[in-house]
Amino acid sequence: MTSEAGREEEEISKVKIRSKTHVKPGKIIGRKECQLVTFDLPYLAFYYNQKLLFYKGGEFEEQVAKLKDGLRVILEEFYQLGGKLGNDEEGVFRVEYDDDMEGVKVLEAITDGLTVDQLAADESISSFKDLIPYNGVLNLTDLHRPLLSVQLTKLKDGLAMGCAFNHAILDGTSTWHFMSSWAQICRGSNSIAAPPFLERTKARTTRVKLELSFPPNPVASSNGHTDQAPQLREKFFRFSEAAIDKIKSKVNSNQPSAASKPFSTFQSLAVHIWQHVTQARCLKPEDYTVFTVFADCRKRVDPPMPDSYFGNLIQAIFTVTAAGLLLANPSDFGASVIQKAIEAHNAKAIEERNKEWEAAPKIFEFKDAGVNCLAVGSSPRFKVYNVDFGWGKPEGVRSGSNNRFDGMVYLYQGKSGGRSIDVEITLEAGAMELLEKDKEFLMQV
Repeated sequence: MTSEAGREEEEISKVKIRSKTHVKPGKIIGRKECQLVTFDLPYLAFYYNQKLLFYKGGEFEEQVAKLKDGLRVILEEFYQLGGKLGNDEEGVFRVEYDDDMEGVKVLEAITDGLTVDQLAADESISSFKDLIPYNGVLNLTDLHRPLLSVQLTKLKDGLAMGCAFNHAILDGTSTWHFMSSWAQICRGSNSIAAPPFLERTKARTTRVKLELSFPPNPVASSNGHTDQAPQLREKFFRFSEAAIDKIKSKVNSNQPSAASKPFSTFQSLAVHIWQHVTQARCLKPEDYTVFTVFADCRKRVDPPMPDSYFGNLIQAIFTVTAAGLLLANPSDFGASVIQKAIEAHNAKAIEERNKEWEAAPKIFEFKDAGVNCLAVGSSPRFKVYNVDFGWGKPEGVRSGSNNRFDGMVYLYQGKSGGRSIDVEITLEAGAMELLEKDKEFLMQV
C-alpha cells in the first residue's frame, strides 16, 4: 500500500464520538456492597478487558435505542456493572453500588468509511483500537471510573459494539453470561435464562487488605525487561473444523500408554500452538518455556459454584519444560505436560494457592506469566456468536489492544461454526513473521 493510500484509509476510518451518556438500572436497587475475594484481587493491575463485536445491517439509531433499553433492564440483575470499585474502612476492596451512581458509560460514535467486511478481514487489531473504550487503562487507575463502558459505532454498513469491562470484578465466563443475557432481553424476553449469582464470599471469605503501589510498567515483556520492550504484533488465525479434528487426531495417535486419558480438543490445540510458537522464537534446546492457562474454577472449588457465579473464579495454571524436549518429542509429550498440570489443579491445589497468596498478596503482572511463555485466555466454549440482539449474529468477535504481551493467546468459538476455533496470538514481531509462514502450524501441509 502506498503512503497516500494508507493516509486515505486512515482518514476514512477515523472515529468521531457523537455523544456520551450513562445508563442505570431501570428500578431502585438501593445501596449494595460486595467484597472482592482472593480470586478477584490479583487482577487489579490488569487493564480493562476489551471485547469487540460487529454486526451487519440495521438502522443505527433504532439499534442504539434498543441496546440502551435492554441495558437498563439487564442492569437490574447485573447491577454491580453499574457500580464502582471502592474500599471499606479496613482497606478491603469491594464493588459498591448506589442508585445515585452514574451507571454504565455509553458512547455513540460514527466512522462512515469503515465496513463490516473490512473489520472481519483485518487479521491484526489495527482498525479496532478506536472502536473500544479505555485503551491502556488499568482496572485500578481511577476508582470513580465506570466498571463497564460501551461504545456503539456506526459503520458504513453496520454496527460495531466495543465493550470495556473492569477485569478486577469479572472473568470471561461472567462477561459472556452478561452479554448473552443482555442480548436475550433485547430480543424481547421478559426474563433471562440464568440470573447472576452475586455472592462472591460463598467462594472465598478471607478478607485481604492490599497496600497497592502501581507497578512501574504493568505490561513489561514476559522476560521482565522494561527498558527495551520488544515490538509486538497481533494476528488472527482461523482453524477450520477439519483442521481442529486433524490436530486432535495427530496428538492422540501417539498416546503415552494404553491407559492414558485421551487429550481434549483444548489440550491438542494448545500443544500445537505451543510447539510452533516455541519453534518460531528460535529458542535454544536448554531454554525453558512456560505454558499458562487461565482456568475456570467454578466446578473445581469445594463446594462447586454455579456457572452463573458472577466475578472472577479463575486461576492461572503454570507448567514448564525445556524447548528442546518440547520440540524433539511428538506432540503427545507437550499435551501430556499440559493435561497433567490441568488435572492436578483440583480443589486442594486451589485452596493451597489461595492460602499462599493471602499470606503474601501479589498483584499479577504480565511478566509473572513466565519466561518464553504461552498464556491462553478466553475459551472456544463461550458462545460468542450467539450474542444476537435482534439483528442477527455477529460477523466477528475480537479482543481489544489491552492485556496483550509476548505469548498471549485468546481462543474463540470459530465463526464458521462446528468445532472450528479462532486464535488470536500476540508475539514479538520476528517470531510472528516466522509463525505466519509456518505451513504446518497453519495446517496447509
